[in-house]
Amino acid sequence: MTQLRRATGRTARRYAHRAGRAATLTAALAGTLAALLAPATAHAERAGCRSVTNAPVEAEQARLQDARTATFTEHSGFDELLAGFPAALCAARNAHRAERVVDAWGRALWQAGVDRAQGRRPAGPLPARDDRPLYWTRLAMTVQLASWQPKFDINYADLRARFEDASRGLDDGFSSDPGIRRIFVSGFDPYGLDTEPRRANPSGAAVLHLHGQRITLADGSTAEVRAVVLPVRYDDFDDGIVERAFGPHLVPGAQSADLITSISQGYPGKFTLEAWAGRARSADPATDNVGALSGGTRDHPVDAPGLADGPQFIHTTLPTDAMTAVQQPYPVLLNTPVTEIPEGATTPVTRPGGPTPGSRAVAGGGGGYLSNEVAYRSNRLRLDLAPDLPGGHLHTPVLTGLPTDQSQVTSPEFERNEAAISDQVGAILRSARL
Repeated sequence: MTQLRRATGRTARRYAHRAGRAATLTAALAGTLAALLAPATAHAERAGCRSVTNAPVEAEQARLQDARTATFTEHSGFDELLAGFPAALCAARNAHRAERVVDAWGRALWQAGVDRAQGRRPAGPLPARDDRPLYWTRLAMTVQLASWQPKFDINYADLRARFEDASRGLDDGFSSDPGIRRIFVSGFDPYGLDTEPRRANPSGAAVLHLHGQRITLADGSTAEVRAVVLPVRYDDFDDGIVERAFGPHLVPGAQSADLITSISQGYPGKFTLEAWAGRARSADPATDNVGALSGGTRDHPVDAPGLADGPQFIHTTLPTDAMTAVQQPYPVLLNTPVTEIPEGATTPVTRPGGPTPGSRAVAGGGGGYLSNEVAYRSNRLRLDLAPDLPGGHLHTPVLTGLPTDQSQVTSPEFERNEAAISDQVGAILRSARL
């Protein structure tokens, strides 16, 4: 629990650091972001406060200069959120009210993403299960927040952190209905957007579709699924977003889960259940969504800053036999290899059957990137708080089918693949016996 408190305290500092690091992008993006903020500025001036178009811009926000990204907000019905947020901010008359505004609008954005994914609001021309409208609208709203200039002092970093958590589902929890099992899952934002800004993430799409749903498990019991969508940013992991997300569901009480699993996009054409999560980061030169490196490579793995003590590898406790019985439309495999530096050695080796005693982790079954790290962090906390709880990590197939025409952001093939992956995630969870 100490780690949870530290994680919360570090969150605001993360955004202050990023704002300074990315300030050099402002000039290049002035025209694009001015267009984005034009309606916001008009709302703000009418409400008696100001917005500016030269606020520091992060590398992730900078991708909003690609005009195609606006499609995900405009064609999903989320443009009303983008239009209303500046006026709501300007209605705040003090810092406490500002906190309430960002909390409420973050939750509203999250609920809009869930409702859209589950067919409870008009989807527009984009597929209902598409995770991209939530992602790009959130980014645009963080630009609006950074550009807001109230007449009283505020802590921008703290407000940004509150908005991020609320808009990712961290404020949403299980119902209090008795006799219902509870399954807590996490997905991820899209990533790899510098080379293909139209990318989606099927893990995010799947958990949005499942959030709040009740499913019938293989043993006949009913389970409620709750979810969060995590950022692809090392700093957020350093500041404990995984522990903040999973921690409340690993302690006894109204929010305790009966099963947890993190989910991310993995390998082409197959699902994999990862037998082992490794402690180390080792994915460089791969960067995160703000262009940051982990500091670890295959030859020189590193532990994440602030990571609590724990074993080098953690084995899954998910019901893998039942889950790997779900083989349609994609095969589901148990992935057992790891990469380690054996005790007394200095050179990494791959072990097909798992780690050897005394070794140093280089990569779990999911590699040395954030998909492996969310599995390690959530299950390291599980070992502390609920060691008998089923927990692990599921990799989805790579989502394919984007049209070759770069001006188009969806296609029938893309939508079929996204729905098939999402449906199979649900089938894999339903296979569990708790």
